[in-house]
Amino acid sequence: MRIVDLINKNSVKLDLNTKSKLDVVDELVDLVNDSGNLNDKNEYKKAILAREKLGTTAIGEGVAIPHAKNKSVNKACLAAGVSKEGIDYEAFDDSLSHLFFMIAAPDGANDTHLEVLSRLSTILMDESFRNDLMNSPSVEEFLDLIDEKEKEKFPEEEVEEETDTKSDLPTVLAVTACPTGIAHTFMAAENLSQKADAKGISIKVETNGSAGIKNALTKEEIEHATCIIVAADKNVEMARFNGKKVIITKVADGIHKADELIDRAIKGDAPIYHASEDNSSNEVSNEKEGIGRQFYKHLMNGVSHMLPFVVGGGILIALAFLLDDYTINPANFGMNTPVAAFFKTIGGQAFGFMLPVLAGYIAMSIADRPGLAVGFVGGVLASSGYTFGNIMNFADASPVSAGFLGALLAGFVGGYLVLGLKKVFNVLPDALEGIKPVLLYPVCGILLIGLIMLAVNPVVGAINTGLNNFLASMSGTSKIILGTILGAMMAIDMGGPFNKAAYVFGTAQLTVVNAGPEQFAIMAAVMIGGMVPPIAIALATTFFKNRFTESERKSGVVNYIMGLSFITEGAIPFAAADPIHVIPACIVGSGIAGALSMAFGCGLRAPHGGIFVLPTISNPIMYFVALLIGSVVGALLIGVLKKPLDKIK
Repeated sequence: MRIVDLINKNSVKLDLNTKSKLDVVDELVDLVNDSGNLNDKNEYKKAILAREKLGTTAIGEGVAIPHAKNKSVNKACLAAGVSKEGIDYEAFDDSLSHLFFMIAAPDGANDTHLEVLSRLSTILMDESFRNDLMNSPSVEEFLDLIDEKEKEKFPEEEVEEETDTKSDLPTVLAVTACPTGIAHTFMAAENLSQKADAKGISIKVETNGSAGIKNALTKEEIEHATCIIVAADKNVEMARFNGKKVIITKVADGIHKADELIDRAIKGDAPIYHASEDNSSNEVSNEKEGIGRQFYKHLMNGVSHMLPFVVGGGILIALAFLLDDYTINPANFGMNTPVAAFFKTIGGQAFGFMLPVLAGYIAMSIADRPGLAVGFVGGVLASSGYTFGNIMNFADASPVSAGFLGALLAGFVGGYLVLGLKKVFNVLPDALEGIKPVLLYPVCGILLIGLIMLAVNPVVGAINTGLNNFLASMSGTSKIILGTILGAMMAIDMGGPFNKAAYVFGTAQLTVVNAGPEQFAIMAAVMIGGMVPPIAIALATTFFKNRFTESERKSGVVNYIMGLSFITEGAIPFAAADPIHVIPACIVGSGIAGALSMAFGCGLRAPHGGIFVLPTISNPIMYFVALLIGSVVGALLIGVLKKPLDKIK
């Protein structure tokens, strides 16, 4: 699609009369409407303004290219205008805009406007060409200049009608997924889409979020795609990509290395993906994952499925303590009143699924569906703490809960146990293939995991007991150091492995039988450490405005809400844009907040909730003070470390 095919004389004005951004939008929308390709001018204007709210479309060098894809457009078209005096269109380089090209594309067109945007951005890099356009004596010469420049830049191009029905299918596909399915999943999807759009590449991104799969890839799209990018920190459905070029990477790369991933996908720089027959062990030629990466993905698959039980059950339990009367019966705190007992019972039942679900989905990640039951049973046995001595009524033998560590062990052992059973049962005749998943795997797998967990529960239980005793013995400086470390870990990678390790450690303490103040203090330090980075960013964008672009200042305000809601990932775009200055500042702020939380004796019985569970936190006022101090310190450090934009050369 050539630029001159989308523009006509009625849609070009060489002497724009307006002086402000909003007025020039009105004038350009009128020019688009004059082409006869709009069915609702006001609706199209709303779409243009909505796009501008996301960030200015002034690309600098005196050029602005506002654009929108909307149902109000009947046919793709283009309008152009010239302002010799220049108009402030909020360009990133603070220059006035003289050349304006407004692109309109129908809602069903996948990439027409992106192709035009790419072409315009390319040809307008020539300063002499821009000057020629600005000084064009007539509309005809203006259009001729564009036609000649387009032929010069794209000499190999042959104009032909688009008759291939598959041209509307996206060239590149992507799948994004993170353990929580909240922030990283959608940030990676948005970044991949934006980078592809900027390159004029059609892309479709499927998100595997906490609410399920959105924008699912179809069979036809997969067949047509040049390459598929899988940016995920948990397992996603891969068998559908069998025989296609697939780039498998972590979700963080979808955020930080989207440009590189899109370039690789277009070049076809990816190995062919081969799914195994039972879909349990997938291989990608020349791109095998390391042991550490595999371990992390299996673990995060379990954690992502566990979190809803932890958060929902944990907050209900916390509400039970908030609504109870401690003086009635201190030993039965949380169950003394009918309302408290109601919340405690439901929350306790939900929370009780935490360890079995963790183990079950780790095993399922390793061995596919046959691993689920085996891992689940292993998690139940780890939680209940059964031992050979206990079930055989040996003297003085009692259950020894293996806790979180035992559930982790059960998940990995159960998964690899099922993989081993699959290999063993491969010698059976094909006629018995149907009974393997419904009989052989569950019976043999559950029996074996039972024997293993009964044997290891005493050992892992002893380790748990030792860890809990160690935490209970901590006081003074040692507690503050632990709080500092946990808080800082939450800010190191803001949702990555360090962050998740600290969070999993904090939630694991809530599962301890008869958990005390030490365990609750750990969870409080973890949460406050995760709340500080986005709030520090928000404060910095508010009080150190000259350190941030206009779009960063606008998005910075949202971080107040994200920080107070304990969504650390809100700080990622700022950290990714300037990691050297932003990340150390956030680490210091979070570490201080974690230390103060410990020093003030704050405790948290809920694993999530942010400021909304403040009433359930012991010593809530000082907890808020610790949050405020950590956030302010982080913001001040950002202000000191980051240079004002006008001083950056």
